[in-house]
Amino acid sequence: MINRILIRIKVLQIVYSFYQNEQSDLKVAEKELLFSMQRSYDLYHCFLLLILEVTEMHRRDLEAKKNKYLPTYEELNPNTRLLDNRFTQQLATCQQLRAYAEEKTLSWSNDEDFVRDVLKLVLESDLYQEYLANEQDTYETDREFWRDIFRKLISKNEMIEAHLEDKSIYWNDDINLVCSFVIKSIRAFREEAGSKQPLLPMFNEEQDKAYAIQLFRQTLLRGDQLRERITKHTRNWESERVALMDQLIMQIALAEIITFPTIPTRVTLNEFLNISKFYSTPQSSGFINGILDSIIREMKEEKLLFKD
Repeated sequence: MINRILIRIKVLQIVYSFYQNEQSDLKVAEKELLFSMQRSYDLYHCFLLLILEVTEMHRRDLEAKKNKYLPTYEELNPNTRLLDNRFTQQLATCQQLRAYAEEKTLSWSNDEDFVRDVLKLVLESDLYQEYLANEQDTYETDREFWRDIFRKLISKNEMIEAHLEDKSIYWNDDINLVCSFVIKSIRAFREEAGSKQPLLPMFNEEQDKAYAIQLFRQTLLRGDQLRERITKHTRNWESERVALMDQLIMQIALAEIITFPTIPTRVTLNEFLNISKFYSTPQSSGFINGILDSIIREMKEEKLLFKD
């Protein structure tokens, strides 16, 4: 689940914190990086648990309406399609989800107001009305309903982002990317898998964890030499133009280019230029691209870099 896009973002965040807080203990910072990635994986499970919690709150609300004094006909005979959703029922039995939630003590039990807001968002949506009106009553219809909810209602929702950012500082920049992993995961569910339906692993590939640690270490261990080279190529720029975030993005990009010969240079550049558009100024990507191109040419001339 945690791919190299997210790894690069996490490395940038922890490197920024390392320098801002004037840390000196590489091991402590490395543990912070690993913990930050673990929290991203927690968020993936929390999103899946949110489906169950929203459904359970809906169940409780319908029961309360049935049991109130003088219920209406509609309250006595509610539409239970959301409760009967086959995908949700399968998710509730998912062994991996239950085991992980228990191990990490993940729960929405202290977020009742938030869960109610999400339930309201679902019930008042056109997606829900279309779901109720859909004559196709299949597992696939049930599954796609929740995938659409995440795609169109939960992803990039300001209310949800604000609550999750308050819940964990480690989720501030993860929410929409992790939400895309949840959407991918829901699509992969198969009814015949039952409770043994696998979830996404923490890392897409076994070597990605090693990649994260190595990128982080080399960024800091080579820090002085990389910053010296960056400074050399930015001497003609006004000091306010060379923001700390721009310097760190270039430092990490150079560390990746030097340390990982199998990753094409252009791939690294494109990834960090995209990151700069989110984490730095609107002009940063062009500035960073020009400086890194100049540094890479110089390193090739010095026979310090041989890949394209």
